[in-house]
Amino acid sequence: MRLTRIAAVALTAALAFGAAACGGSDDDATSSKFAAGSTMEKLAKAGKIKIGTKFDQPLFGLKGLDGKPAGFDVEIGKVLAKELGIDADKIEWVEATSKVREDYIQQDKVDLVVATYTINDTRKEKVSFAGPYFIAGQDILVKKDNTSITGPESFQAGDKKVCSVTGSTPAKNIEQYLKDKNTQLVLFDVYSKCLDALSNGQVDALTTDNVILSGYASKEPDKYKVLGQPFTREPYGIGVKKDDKVFRDWINDVLEAAFKDGRYKAAWDASIKDLIKIPDSLSIQRY
Repeated sequence: MRLTRIAAVALTAALAFGAAACGGSDDDATSSKFAAGSTMEKLAKAGKIKIGTKFDQPLFGLKGLDGKPAGFDVEIGKVLAKELGIDADKIEWVEATSKVREDYIQQDKVDLVVATYTINDTRKEKVSFAGPYFIAGQDILVKKDNTSITGPESFQAGDKKVCSVTGSTPAKNIEQYLKDKNTQLVLFDVYSKCLDALSNGQVDALTTDNVILSGYASKEPDKYKVLGQPFTREPYGIGVKKDDKVFRDWINDVLEAAFKDGRYKAAWDASIKDLIKIPDSLSIQRY
């Protein structure tokens, strides 16, 4: 009897081991799709991801009453996470303002950044970019009744102030139109503070990308207007660790596939809809 019981226990253990070996877990199945040691494999195995985005930009990344951001950048982040086998509720959203995006990537505070992040040569010295997944253009937001500002040239007289965000491409771009940047350019860490400054008369205008400004104007159409005269070309990319070519190329592949199979349009419709024209095509640059 004792030998029979031992044999039964051994058989049960063997069957359990065999089932585990044959079946495996969903996480294992997902991670096995990726090259060993790749960022994708590590994230898939962990079953969670940290994504940096903006918390103060309607349409692209705006923190809601539930404490979670919403917008097109957020939806794109969800597409990438799902491709890794990571559910939306396993995404940790980290506020990544303009001045900290490169630092957060370098310091591993985030795994990637999707945050109206313009690709430029200076930033490429510190991080790598997938994309662009959207092309914006810098514009100007003013109060609805303002007729004295018609474009960036309106600041050349030196009597008007404009607000932007520290460390942003728009802040640097507008400087060439200012007579005195020390007195005319007002900088904050987030655009929502610029909007407050415009509302209370501290500044005469807010400048950043047209898609961001369109989001603000859509919230209060009787109070603000976008000039509708973009004067730059701003390719939005997804920031990752410098020289992580495998991860960057994987993101590019996912973006291209999402544009073709409708996931890109679904992300657009869930956040922007017809407030801005959806791109006719997606042209990924393999940096």
